Amino acid sequence: MSQEDEYLSVEALIELQQEETRGIIQALLEDGSEPEARYEIEHHLFAEDFAKLEKAVIEAFKMGFEVLEAEEAEDEDGQLLYCCDATMESALDPKAIDEQAEKMIRLAEKYDIIYDGWGTYYEGEDAIYPDDEEEDEA
Repeated sequence: MSQEDEYLSVEALIELQQEETRGIIQALLEDGSEPEARYEIEHHLFAEDFAKLEKAVIEAFKMGFEVLEAEEAEDEDGQLLYCCDATMESALDPKAIDEQAEKMIRLAEKYDIIYDGWGTYYEGEDAIYPDDEEEDEA
C-alpha cells in the first residue's frame, strides 16, 4: 500500500515504520545475520517531481545521510517516478533506525514526496555482496 492509496498521518506512519523496523531486524537475525555488524541502512525515497526530490535529498545530506544517485522508475500505472536512497551506517539498533526513519518520514512530508521504508543487506560469513557478484562474473 502506498501513501497515496490511503493517507496516514505522520505520527501513524512513524508508528507503522517502527513496527516494520522490528520485523526487519528480527528477520535478519533469524536468518543468521551478524548482530554486532555495522549495516548500510538504505532509506527509499520516491517523487513524481525531480525538483522536490532534489531539495529533500540535499537536506538529507545536510543531516548526515549519504545520498545515492537518483534513478527513474515507473509505478504500476506507468507513471514516471524519481527514486533514490539516503543511506547511513548503523548497528541493527531499532531506536537508532527509528530515529533515521522518522527524519526521512518528516522530510518526505515536508517536500511532498514518498518515504518507502528502509532496507539493508544480510551481514555474515556467508554474505554475498553486489561487488562480489560482479567479480565472479568477470
